[in-house]
Amino acid sequence: MSLALARKYRPNLFEDLIGQESISQTLSLALDSKRLSHAYLFSGLRGSGKTSTARIFAKALLCEIGETSTPCNICANCLMANENRHMDIIEMDAASNRGIDDIKELIEHTKYRPSSARYKIFIIDEVHMLTPQAHNALLKTLEEPPSFVKFILATTDPLKIPATILSRTQHFRFKKIPEKMIFNHLEYILNLENIGYEKEALEIIARSGAGSLRDSLTLLDQAIVYSKNFVDVATITHMLGIIEPSHLKNLISAIIAKDHNKVFDFISLASEYETEMILDELSLYIKDLMFAQDKLLSPLIIERFFRVIASSKELLKMGSDGTFVLSLTFFKMMESLEIKDIDTLIKNLEKELNITQSTINMPQNPPSIQIVSSTVQASDNIIQTTPDIPQQEIKTEINDQKLFVKLVQKIYDRDYLLGSCFERTTTFNRFENGILYWHSNANNEDKDKLRAGFGVIKKFADEVFGTNIQIKNLPMESNEKNGPETTMEESISTSEPKSSTAQECQTGSMIEEVEMSSSCIMPEAANEAEKEKDPSSLLEDPMIKEAIELFSPSKVRVVQKV
Repeated sequence: MSLALARKYRPNLFEDLIGQESISQTLSLALDSKRLSHAYLFSGLRGSGKTSTARIFAKALLCEIGETSTPCNICANCLMANENRHMDIIEMDAASNRGIDDIKELIEHTKYRPSSARYKIFIIDEVHMLTPQAHNALLKTLEEPPSFVKFILATTDPLKIPATILSRTQHFRFKKIPEKMIFNHLEYILNLENIGYEKEALEIIARSGAGSLRDSLTLLDQAIVYSKNFVDVATITHMLGIIEPSHLKNLISAIIAKDHNKVFDFISLASEYETEMILDELSLYIKDLMFAQDKLLSPLIIERFFRVIASSKELLKMGSDGTFVLSLTFFKMMESLEIKDIDTLIKNLEKELNITQSTINMPQNPPSIQIVSSTVQASDNIIQTTPDIPQQEIKTEINDQKLFVKLVQKIYDRDYLLGSCFERTTTFNRFENGILYWHSNANNEDKDKLRAGFGVIKKFADEVFGTNIQIKNLPMESNEKNGPETTMEESISTSEPKSSTAQECQTGSMIEEVEMSSSCIMPEAANEAEKEKDPSSLLEDPMIKEAIELFSPSKVRVVQKV
């Protein structure tokens, strides 16, 4: 009768174990040095060799030549152990015998000496399936069993075992078997069985086994039958329902080349498979490219591809259409190729810096430049710079104009009507030696508004241009930088006599410093502006007092808007 490969090639010695060298070495040394414990716990992935190791260890304890790491396999005890019919090796499946009564029966067997061997050995598989009561019943016996009793426990989930059990055993953790070792073992078995194969097909089986040698051998058994004694890639991919690696290779090439037609061809082909499987296989294929140091994809592109695939899996969990998710995935992968590496960015930055440096080092006599003032929307005022003006002076005038724009904005923020009037009637000329020069074409109504708000204008001018600056108005007809300045006294003396203050202001400046005795700004207007600058005076306002009485606040704080 034909046996399954997993049973036929089950290891009989410690040296036959695949991928568990540290465990086999430790147990071998313990046997040879006679430093044995009364209880062992083997934990790890299914098919990693836990039960096989337990049986080899039990056989090594019972071999007639003595406790040895290399049992003879010819004595009666070894032969019975290999055939799983030794009376002193008692195997128990805790998944089906998990109750306290089963454990009581096992404990009862520990009271009797072995029938023919030196030890009575109990192998309890899937021990985490025992009930809490069964675990508690086992505690005392597990801690202090008779000298002729050995316990070997096996489990795939050690976290479910009580700490009281773990503390009474020597714990051996079985590792996940590497794909390379599984591949070599499958190749070894097929050579013994005289069955043909393709290496790529064995790689797929080893990867599908996910670290479990028994699972890989089970797949190999199935593949041998399905492929009629020749294990090839086409057979394995059809049997497992996965896509061939060659199709994935063509897909990656099409994505890199941004060949939409080939991508659509792959999407049509992929309709026969599960979308999640294709995404998983694509991830594994990209991972293999990275480990193979393939220059087709850079690590940064690979990282972007994995992000795209991960987001696509989230879409599948939301119940999205598989074909749509695949299409979206591939086109997002194409978009992720639009990337500049660090070297390219550095070169581009160096070019920009060189251009900027060349602009800074331009000749000191640039061509004639005209800069339109941005402070007055309705004005056609233009600052003209000629070739003989130094470049530094041009930059200074531009900066001063920006400061004037900031002044207008601050006035707007405090009083919109005042800011609108100031911007409409006032044009920046220049700022030098602590004096701010401007032109004004204000009429009678605008003059009254500017008089009332001159304190605010002067306060913000000091903040923007500097403390205690002076303000000078130039007549509209004089736009040259060094044109005649007009103060209030000069305006009155050079114009026709007029009886009213308003008439005087029409001739000269209507905005001058508050301190000038001949200013057209009335003293009471200046006093009103000073009140506005004093935040504490706001508390004397009748409306503020009424609000304080109404709300009864514990603290009142006046915050001045700047």
